[in-house]
Amino acid sequence: MSTQDSQGIVAAFDVEAVRAQFPALQRREAGHAVAYFDGPGGTQVPRRVVEAMNDYLYHHNANTHWNYPTSAETDEALLAARGAFADFLGCTPEEVAFGANMTTLTMHVARALGARWGEGDEIVVTELDHQANVAPWQRLAEERGVTVRVAPLVPETGTLDPGALATLIGARTRLVAIGAASNALGTVTDVAPIAAMARAAGALTFVDAVHFAPHERIDVAAMGCDFLACSAYKFHGPHVGILFGRRALLEELDVPRLPPAPNSAPERIETGTLNHEGIVGAAEAVEFLASLGAGTDRAARLSSAYDALHRRESELGTRLWNGLADVPGVRLFGPAPDAPRTPTLGFTLEGVPSDRVAARLAKERGVFVSDGDFYASTVVTALGLSQDGLVRAGCACTTTEEEVDRLVEGVRAITGG
Repeated sequence: MSTQDSQGIVAAFDVEAVRAQFPALQRREAGHAVAYFDGPGGTQVPRRVVEAMNDYLYHHNANTHWNYPTSAETDEALLAARGAFADFLGCTPEEVAFGANMTTLTMHVARALGARWGEGDEIVVTELDHQANVAPWQRLAEERGVTVRVAPLVPETGTLDPGALATLIGARTRLVAIGAASNALGTVTDVAPIAAMARAAGALTFVDAVHFAPHERIDVAAMGCDFLACSAYKFHGPHVGILFGRRALLEELDVPRLPPAPNSAPERIETGTLNHEGIVGAAEAVEFLASLGAGTDRAARLSSAYDALHRRESELGTRLWNGLADVPGVRLFGPAPDAPRTPTLGFTLEGVPSDRVAARLAKERGVFVSDGDFYASTVVTALGLSQDGLVRAGCACTTTEEEVDRLVEGVRAITGG
C-alpha cells in the first residue's frame, strides 16, 4: 500500500501523517503531548470533520425540503450522509436514520416495538452490555409486562456463555439485545450465530455497535441483525447517533411522529429538525476512515482501512496488555490478546482506586484514561468492582508505541514497582 492514494489522502500505516490531522494532539500536559486513551468514551476529531461542519453552517445552512438553493443543498447533504453510512454499515440509504445518540435511538425503537408486546412476551439482554442496550428494554417490563431475561457474563473470561444464551432464546422471545463489543472490557461478541438463534425463534435482534464501530468493519447483512445502532463520536465524528433498521421494519414501527412529518423510511424515525451540521460531520468521519485505506470505491476503502487498523490496533493492544501484566499489583480483565477483542483494556491497581490512577496518569504523564463503570454497570458488578470500578485504556488510530509505553510506565510508577 502506498503512503498516499491518487488524491493525496494518507494511508493507514503512516501514523504520524494521520496524527497530523488531529489538532487535539498538540495539547500538552505534565510536559508531554497528551496521550488520549479515552477513545472508548469519545474520540478526538480530525480537522476535516470540523471543516465540513463549518462549511455547512457558513454556506449551506437551511431547513429541508424547500424550494431554494440552501435548502436543496441541505437535502443533498443529508442524502449523501445516508449514502456514506450505507457503505459504512453495509445496507441501503433508506435503512439509515439519524438521531441524538445511540441511547436515544434505542429508547425510541424500544418504545415503538414495545407497543406490540405484553405479558408472555420475552426480551433477552446481557450482563456484558452498556446500559443503553439494557435499560430501554427493561423498562418494557414495567410498562408492558414483558419478561426480561439476562444472559450472564463469565467473569473469568469477560465473555458471554453461548450455551446460556441458547437456553434463554425460545418461542416466547421477541427480541435479543446484544452488544457487538464491550466498551468496558473490549470483548468482541460474534453476533451472527446469536442473531441466527433469534431468527430461528421468530425474534428480532438489536445490536449495540457503539464500541465495535471504531475498531471492526460492520456488515449488517453478515451479522443478520434487524437493528444496529452506533454513535459517530466514537469514530472521530461529532455527537450524532446512527440507526440501521431493515426497511420493512422501519416502515411499520409504531413511532411517535407529527402528522405533517414524512411517513416513509427512514425519515419517519427521525423526530423534528435534525442536527444537520453534525450529520455532515459524521459523514465526513466516514470519509476520514475510508481515506486510511485503498480501493476503487468507498466501501472497498473502508474494508481496506479496517483491515489495516485491526492489524495495528491488535499489535498496540497486545503491547499494552503485556506491559500492564508485568506491573506488580495490576489485575487485567476481559479476553487475552489472542481472543477476539478490541484494543480497549480494563484493569485495576491493587490498593489504588481507579479515579486516583486516572488522575495521577494525567497529572504525571499526560496520559488520559477513563475510570468507573462507563455505564456498563452490570459488568463491574459481575466482576465485584462496584465500589471503585475499572481503569479503562483504549488505543485508537492515532495511538503510538511511545504512548503505550508511557501509560505502562506511569502505572508502574504509581505502584512504586
